[in-house]
Amino acid sequence: MADRLDPTRPPLGFAHRGARAHAPENTVAAFQLALRLGATGLESDVWLTADGVAVLDHDGEVRSGLRKRRIGDLPRSALPAHIPTLSELYEACGTGYALSLDVKDGAAAPVAVALAREAGGEAEANLYLCAPLWEQAARWRALSEGVQLVDSTRLRRIKEGTERRAAALANAGIDVVNLHVDDWSGGLTTLFHRFGRRCFGWDAQYRRQLDALLAAGVDGVYSDHVERMMDAIAGRPERVV
Repeated sequence: MADRLDPTRPPLGFAHRGARAHAPENTVAAFQLALRLGATGLESDVWLTADGVAVLDHDGEVRSGLRKRRIGDLPRSALPAHIPTLSELYEACGTGYALSLDVKDGAAAPVAVALAREAGGEAEANLYLCAPLWEQAARWRALSEGVQLVDSTRLRRIKEGTERRAAALANAGIDVVNLHVDDWSGGLTTLFHRFGRRCFGWDAQYRRQLDALLAAGVDGVYSDHVERMMDAIAGRPERVV
C-alpha cells in the first residue's frame, strides 16, 4: 500500500455533482444531501451566464423549446430554477468542505475565486479549480495564493511522460493531478508525491475501485455514491442505503 502525501489526514471524498446517485445532480438538494451523507468535498462544473453570474451545471446547455442554448448566451433569469448559482451553494452549504469546480468556461475562474473570498471562512483555501490543460490552471495562480489548482487529465494525454509532468506542475504551482480511476497505480502516486503534488482519482463508482485507489495512496476520490465512498475511506463495510 502506497502512502498519501500527508498520511495524517484522510483522503478527501468528493461527491460528484452532489449525491447524484440519490438526488437530481447539480442541485442544492443534492449538495446538501452529499454533506449529510458524510462527503468532505463537493464537485461540480462552473459556467458564466450572459450577465456574469457563476452557475453550476454539467453540460453548460439548457433546453429552450425544441433546441438547446448555451448558458453563456442566457441571463441568469432565463435559466431553470434548479440550476444553482455558486453564491447559492455557499449560502445553503457554508464553506467547511472542499469544493472542486471543473472550469469549463475560463472566464468563470476569477468570478469563482471572488465569490469564495466573499463567502469567507475556509472557502478560498478549500476551492479546487480544475482544468484539462495545466497551463491554463497555472494562469489562475495570479488570482489567489490560497486557491488549489488541479491538472485534470488522463494518463494517455501526458505525452511528455509522468516525471516531466510532475516537475512541470511543481514548477508552475499546480497543487493536484487528477486522473481517472483506471490510470492510477501505487508507483504513479509515489512519483507525483515525490514532487509534492497531491493525487486525486475520479469516476470511482464501485467499492473495488475505491479500495484500489486508496491502496494506491491517492489523496482524494470522486464518486457518485457518497455513502460507498465514505465507507471506503473510513475502512468500514459498505452501508446499505
